[in-house]
Amino acid sequence: MHQPDATSRDLIAENEALRAHMAYLIDQAQRNHDIMCRHQAFDLEIVGASTFQELVGTIFRMLPVISELDAVTLSLVDADADIYTVMYKLGVDFEPLPDLLFCEHAVELGFGTADGSKPHPRLGGFDAAAHGPRFPHAPAGLKSVALVPLLRNKRLIGSLNLGSRDSRRFTPAMATDFIEHMASIIAICLENVISNEMLKYIGLTDALTGVYNRRYIDRRLLEEIARARRQGGRISVMFIDVDHFKQVNDRVGHQAGDEVLREVAGRIKNELRLSDALARFGGEEFVVLLVDADLPAAAIVADRIRAGVARLPVDLADGQFLEVSVSIGVATLDDATREQPIENVAQQLVAQADSALYQAKEAGRNRVVLAG
Repeated sequence: MHQPDATSRDLIAENEALRAHMAYLIDQAQRNHDIMCRHQAFDLEIVGASTFQELVGTIFRMLPVISELDAVTLSLVDADADIYTVMYKLGVDFEPLPDLLFCEHAVELGFGTADGSKPHPRLGGFDAAAHGPRFPHAPAGLKSVALVPLLRNKRLIGSLNLGSRDSRRFTPAMATDFIEHMASIIAICLENVISNEMLKYIGLTDALTGVYNRRYIDRRLLEEIARARRQGGRISVMFIDVDHFKQVNDRVGHQAGDEVLREVAGRIKNELRLSDALARFGGEEFVVLLVDADLPAAAIVADRIRAGVARLPVDLADGQFLEVSVSIGVATLDDATREQPIENVAQQLVAQADSALYQAKEAGRNRVVLAG
C-alpha cells in the first residue's frame, strides 16, 4: 500500500487544522449570534417596560443570564432621595431589589476625572475594599468587575455594575464598546421610566399642599382593602376638616388660607408613617389612610394629629398668627364587608369616616369621633 510522503502528511495535518479552526469559528459565530439574539431580546424587554419596578426587575432577572454574570447591581444618583421617595409612594416594593443602590452625589460612583471629561467603564480585578459598596451582596469567589457609567446628555445618572467569578472576564485591556452600548440603552430606559413615574406622581399630587389628591387616595384605598383581605390586616381611614375655614378666608384672605392648608397638611404628615397616605380630598378636607392600624391605634394617631395642629398658631407670611384646629372622623375596615365588592367597601369606609367627622363638628369641633 502506498504510504503518503512527508509533504502529503503535512497537507493532511494542515487540512485537519483548518477544519478544526473552521469548526471553532463556526461555533464562535453561532455563540456570538446566540448572544446577540439574547441581548436583542433583553433590549426589547427593557424598552417595553412601562414602570420602574418592571424595568429594574427585568435588568436583574435577565442580564445575569444572557451575559453569564455572577453579579449585577445598579447604582442610581438620587439627590434628596427624590426617586426613592416617589417610587415608594407609587407602590414600588424595594424588598426584592437588594441590588438596587442609591447615592446622593455622582462623585460617590468614583468615575470622576480631573479634566471633567466623559467617564469611561472601569474594568479589573475585584477588590472588596474598593468595590464592596457596589456589590453589597457579592457572591463568594467574585474575581473581576466592570463598573459602567450610565450617562444621559453628558450627565452621570448612575452606574451598571457587573461581576464575574472568572478573573479574565473583565480586564483593563478589554474593549468596552459592547457594554457601553448596553449601558446607554439602560440609561435611556431608566430616564424615560423615571420621568414618566414622576409625571404620574405629579398627576396624583395636590399642587397646593404637596400631598396626594383624591384620585390617588381612591386608587390606593382599593389596593389596601384588597391587600388587607389577602393578608388579614387592618386599615383605617380618617376624614379631617379644618375648623371654620371659611372664616379664615373671609378674615385674612385666600392667600393666607392657602398658607393655612399647607401648614395643616405638613402637621398632619408629621404624625404619619411612610406607609400611610395623606390626601387633600377637596377644599379644606383631608383624608388619611392608615395601613395596619385598627380603630384604637387609629384613634391614638388621630388625637396626635388634632393636638399637633392646635398646639401652635400658624405663622402667616404677613406676620399674623392664626389659631387653627381640625375635626376628625375615624373608621376601620369591617370584616363583615369581606364578601362585598371592594369598590362598595371603599365608599362605605370613607362615608363612615365622613359621618363621624360630621358628629365631631356638631359636638363642638377640635375633636376626634370614632365611627360606630
